[in-house]
Amino acid sequence: QVQLVESGGGLVQAGGSLRLSCAASIFIGNWYSVAWFRQAPGKEREFVAAIRADALYRDSVKGRFTISRDNAKNTVYLQMNSLKPEDTAVYSCAVRGGSPSFGSQDYNYWGQGTQVTVSS
Repeated sequence: QVQLVESGGGLVQAGGSLRLSCAASIFIGNWYSVAWFRQAPGKEREFVAAIRADALYRDSVKGRFTISRDNAKNTVYLQMNSLKPEDTAVYSCAVRGGSPSFGSQDYNYWGQGTQVTVSS
């Protein structure tokens, strides 16, 4: 069983930055893919970014968000710059074995989520 704990969310003005962290309870070496998803009120959960050896991003965050991992700390980060009000959502990290997937149904373990609110 893998436990994931997200942190780093908060309230920020448009154009600001936040760094989210996803700490895992076990060693998450490069065989595992770790992804960030987000869900805004009244909307479906959507893929944001994922990392295994390489990183994947949804188009709307490319150039603004950076996903990275520190295997020694069993932690994955999401650096979010130039934040926009439309980035407001609950951000959750998820883990699956093997290659990353854009589909939330393909991930086996989830964190509880952290709220990100971007004011205009």
